[in-house]
Amino acid sequence: MTLSEELMWRGFLNQTTFSNITELDKETRTFYFGMDPSAESLTIGNLAPLMMVRHFIDHGYKAILLFGGATGRIGDPDGKAEERKVKPIEEVEKNVKMQTKQVKDLFAGKDFITVNNYDWFKDINYIDFLREVGKNFSMTQLLDRKFVKDRIGEGGSGISYAEFSYNLMQGYDFLYLFRKYGATLQVCGADQWGNCITGVELIKKLEKATVDVYSVPLIIDKVSGRKFGKSEGNAVWLDPNLTSVFKYYQFWLNADDIAVEDHLKIYTLITKEELDELMAEHKKDPKKRLAQKALAKLATEVLHGSERTKSVMKLTDVIFSGTGVSDLSKDELDLLAKELAVAKKGVLASEAMVETDLAKSLSEARRLIKQGGVSFNGKKLDEDINLDTLGLLKKGKNSICLVR
Repeated sequence: MTLSEELMWRGFLNQTTFSNITELDKETRTFYFGMDPSAESLTIGNLAPLMMVRHFIDHGYKAILLFGGATGRIGDPDGKAEERKVKPIEEVEKNVKMQTKQVKDLFAGKDFITVNNYDWFKDINYIDFLREVGKNFSMTQLLDRKFVKDRIGEGGSGISYAEFSYNLMQGYDFLYLFRKYGATLQVCGADQWGNCITGVELIKKLEKATVDVYSVPLIIDKVSGRKFGKSEGNAVWLDPNLTSVFKYYQFWLNADDIAVEDHLKIYTLITKEELDELMAEHKKDPKKRLAQKALAKLATEVLHGSERTKSVMKLTDVIFSGTGVSDLSKDELDLLAKELAVAKKGVLASEAMVETDLAKSLSEARRLIKQGGVSFNGKKLDEDINLDTLGLLKKGKNSICLVR
């Protein structure tokens, strides 16, 4: 497929300044994508546009990945009902460093550069900035934006000069990257459209040049109706210390049928032919969850690599089969111990259940065992036995602890 065909098929199209997105196929460009260092890790909400960036790179575009070390000290007001709390400078710098590493790992082997807008803003003379940029910045356009009207209108919380200036700073980013690197395209999430258009207008006025913006829709959880992101309280982090590789795999494995095909297009590199074949098989017997299994495998490989993906797939099989624990290596057992509650060997099954919160009391645990609702290493228990070997103790299908 051409780049424009790929982007449309995968759902990576929201708004653009192009009159026809097939213009993307005529010549390759230098483009940039910016990230807000508001947390030490990116989320799968950030990963969606980064996957779009991947396709631009794969089609020959030169990528600049920008981290907002300067703008992150101010805070993007877009869509926020109140002022953001100013983050300590040390925290912003740490977040930039952590996010930069994540992106470099994600795009290892690809042709791109990373930049930090603090590197050019820290030396800008305020008067010169106002003369060159401020004089060419239209307040009317910003005042017409809904979030500004909401903030300064009756009952609004107001907006500081600093947050009001964020739009101008982001516009200057585009101007700077146009001048230094020849960037003529900015790609962004849908919520950044207004900020990006500022850069288009500045370059038009100051450089008499035409540049473009291309935005991707915000990814919405079709079940809850909420976007994927930290502000919604449902963040799935890219950092394995915040969302383990196992939990990341499980998140995609539990994808709902109504969303799994879209997620495969966005979060994996599956081809159209492969997806069509997979979905045809999946629809024959949705209970087998073939699409979810493929999504979990492919999405985890993109972020964490094939070896770590194989490990979590093996752990998943062990957990849900309830057998094969003795075949795991020490590293795999250590990983499993991070995901499950652990009881020490040598205790009664009922005691292990209470210790790991599979039961509230010994009497409840013994009742569950007597009713046949508890198994150890895949075998149902008919009495409260002593657990003196390595294994998995399960209550029902999904309540599990590791006996080690």
